[in-house]
Amino acid sequence: MSTPGAALLTRRPLAGSDGGSSKGLAMQLLLAVVSSGYAVGAALGWGSEELAEIMGDFGLSAAGLLAAVSCFTYARAIDSRERPAWLLFAFSSLMGCCGNAVWGWYEVVLGEAVPKPSLADFAFLCFAPPAIVGLLVLAKRPVTRAGWVCLGLDSWLIGGSLLTLSWSLALAHAARTAQSGAPGSVPRAALSLAYPLLDIALVSMVLVLHFRRSETNRSAVNTAIAALALTVLSDALFTSPLLSAEYQSGQLLDAGWFAGSLLLAYAPWGARRLHPGPDPVAHARAERPHSRPITGSLPALTPYLAAAVCTLGILYNVVDGRKVDRVVVFTGCTVVLALVIRQGIMLLDNIALTQELAQKENHFRSLVQGSSDVIMIAAPTGTLRYVSPAAAGVYGREAEELVGTELATLIHPEDLGRVVHEVRRFLAAPPAEEPTTRIECRFRSGGGEWLNVESTVNRHQGGLILNSRDVTERVRLQAQLQHSAEHDPLTDLPNRALFTRRVRQALTGRRAGDHSTAVLFIDLDGFKAVNDTIGHQAGDELLIEAARRLQDSVRAGDTAARLGGDEFAALILGDGSRDRSAREYQVHEIADRLRTTLSQPYRIAGSEVRVAASIGVAFADPDITPSDLMRNADLAMYRAKAGGKDRVEMYAPQMQAEVVRKAELAGRLRTALHDGEFALLHQPVVSLASGEISAVVAQARWRSAQGILFTPAEFLRVAAYSEGGAGEGGSTTRTAVPDASRTAELGRWLLAEAVGQAAERHRAGHDVPVAVRMTAQRLLDRSMPLGSVEALLARNGLPSGALVLELAVSDPRVPFDDLERRLAALRRLGVLIALDGFGSGYAAISALRRLPVDMLKLDRGLVEGVVESPRLHKITAGLLRIANDLGMQSVAEGVDLPEQVMALRAMGCTHGQGMAFSGPLDEYRLRRALVRGTFPVPGGEAQPALAGGSPGGSMVIHRGSHNETPVPPA
Repeated sequence: MSTPGAALLTRRPLAGSDGGSSKGLAMQLLLAVVSSGYAVGAALGWGSEELAEIMGDFGLSAAGLLAAVSCFTYARAIDSRERPAWLLFAFSSLMGCCGNAVWGWYEVVLGEAVPKPSLADFAFLCFAPPAIVGLLVLAKRPVTRAGWVCLGLDSWLIGGSLLTLSWSLALAHAARTAQSGAPGSVPRAALSLAYPLLDIALVSMVLVLHFRRSETNRSAVNTAIAALALTVLSDALFTSPLLSAEYQSGQLLDAGWFAGSLLLAYAPWGARRLHPGPDPVAHARAERPHSRPITGSLPALTPYLAAAVCTLGILYNVVDGRKVDRVVVFTGCTVVLALVIRQGIMLLDNIALTQELAQKENHFRSLVQGSSDVIMIAAPTGTLRYVSPAAAGVYGREAEELVGTELATLIHPEDLGRVVHEVRRFLAAPPAEEPTTRIECRFRSGGGEWLNVESTVNRHQGGLILNSRDVTERVRLQAQLQHSAEHDPLTDLPNRALFTRRVRQALTGRRAGDHSTAVLFIDLDGFKAVNDTIGHQAGDELLIEAARRLQDSVRAGDTAARLGGDEFAALILGDGSRDRSAREYQVHEIADRLRTTLSQPYRIAGSEVRVAASIGVAFADPDITPSDLMRNADLAMYRAKAGGKDRVEMYAPQMQAEVVRKAELAGRLRTALHDGEFALLHQPVVSLASGEISAVVAQARWRSAQGILFTPAEFLRVAAYSEGGAGEGGSTTRTAVPDASRTAELGRWLLAEAVGQAAERHRAGHDVPVAVRMTAQRLLDRSMPLGSVEALLARNGLPSGALVLELAVSDPRVPFDDLERRLAALRRLGVLIALDGFGSGYAAISALRRLPVDMLKLDRGLVEGVVESPRLHKITAGLLRIANDLGMQSVAEGVDLPEQVMALRAMGCTHGQGMAFSGPLDEYRLRRALVRGTFPVPGGEAQPALAGGSPGGSMVIHRGSHNETPVPPA
């Protein structure tokens, strides 16, 4: 950018359609052909004297009529201050038409010489005054009295000088002829004087208007002026002594009048077609180079030129030896007086303008010098010609030091190309459409550092004016805000939005065809325990250290990010490898190295903390979207957590199929809950000593559209999936929509239905308690009204001791104080409490120690191995001994084999529940069993009294397992 002005300067052509230009050119050619044809015919005498008279009279009359109609039509079509002028031009042309028509009447029709004076002379004399007034209408009106005076003086200067010259050449002879007193000489002399005087007045207006014309429709006005000037020239030749005596109609002189009339007819229409744009004059002035000095000074030279013409008129009389005429002396003196007055007015105006200019210059100089912005003027060569004093404070460089410097040397090389492009585009645009532009670039300061500068650029005599300000702090703030919007505030790693954008770039950019790009999703196992044990501040420190380890472990071109909570991610860009197995092995090694790094002990708050990392890996398969790739990695990470945590899992398509299957099943579960597709079954709890039914356990079954009853192990797995649950550290659900409200509604339905059916059985005489399983979290859930269980018992009339709540306490964070108060209130109503899942979980011993419990229910995991495993046999015997010492009843669930019955009975277990006695029963089979009252207790080989199922075998129990069967994590 050596010359950001002239070298970049480009201009566009004038606005206008090609169709309009071609039509205007055709009209000009037609005008030239017709005028040339008339001139050639007149020069050759038209072939006959009669045709010459017709063309010289009626031909001119037709041309004048055409001009009158054209100007009149145009005046009616426009609505502006020009309308009176074009109406006057139409009337002037009509007078010329009438005069030539009368002339032709005498010469052609009557065959007589035209008398002098005649009606034709009257019409011709009426041609000039309307044209003069019309020109005054078109002139730019002065805004001050001095302007009006100068307009009158300019008119007299031109008219007086022409009158002096004309009087000296010809008009004095006509005046002397009038004084001779010959008969008829006075009218003819007056007529011969009237023509040139009116022409002089018209010429004066033409010249004055040329320098004071309005900007509106300038082309049409210029064409009309040219037409009137051609007519005046022909009139001057006609009134000259050489031609006036020998003139005959049809001569070459008529071609001037004919061409003037046609040009006036063409003026309003043809000129307008040449510039169909919205403002062609302003656009042309904006695009036109600066006026030449001589052209711009012609208006100022007009008075002196007029005085020179007047002086030539006087010198002509003196040199010819004739006596100076009084008219010449009087006219010359008035011209000189007018020139003196005009110059005096101009002098006063110049003095006033000079003072005003000085005031404005001082005003703007104070504004520029006092402005905090730096104002610079660059020449067309790119050199700085002016720099305001603010440069010292903004750039750290004195203004004098910058003046004369190339602008390109001050702009950062990386920004120079963009600045040059914008400057070229700006200079090529029309100023009316784009008066300014804005440029941001880095500018070298006096200390050598680069400042961010914002400049408003304007055109200035082919160069540029730059109004610049330092925006470095704003740019830094924007960069900080942008960084904050794209990075995690705690770890300063890219956040989810930036990570997603980089994944999209990797899939759609130059690496779009590289399918070895991989995304890793990382979850810290055990982070929640850190927050709960040593506090959230320590948890934040652990996250910061984990982020640092992750950032240090990835390559320079890869991206490590924190997605939220204890979730991290990494984008491993592909290396172009086409060997999928080798690439998977390589990425698996990277992921395993990250897992090992993140699982190293952390030194937090003076103590050593350990967490593990579960990592899911997904590769960029062909045509995969960023969201699908990240979802696949998320699914793989969940599979890693479900498979035991602290491991790396590669994504496989069946993972997504499993998610879709579970989502569909969860959707059907929610629909079934509203459509009443759940059925309630009961499994008897049998005394191991007598075989009597001591209680029944309520279990829900889901009747599918195919008639299958899904067991709790099936739909509870779906419910766990639909609940989703927050991950450790509070991270949100990734692959499912949380639906805890559905499982809460299912629990409420199960309790209400079990209590209602138990009340009906009691009224029928079957006084057997019903047991309903409920988690501690559900019992304390605020969405469940505090007195809901009590209200349910009262509404159904269920007697005391008829309801057993099997309480499951598996979360160590359960508030035991609240739970103890809640259970105590229920026990006062006669509700029995059974501790479910005893022998497993975190909180069994604490619950037994603190909670009011009536019976213990052994976990089926102990019962299943009580025969085969001596270790489990001893553990189970010890737990049963604890129950017996505390005076509690004990219930073993999942008792499916006779050997288990005998072993448990020998260890002191009081009750059993399982397939060794009965499976879950519908209401009909349950009542049959209650009527019977007992089941045979195996003493050796034994079979259950009733097999689970539906009456008549119309329903199939899918997987005949109990609802407390442990469910693998979804």
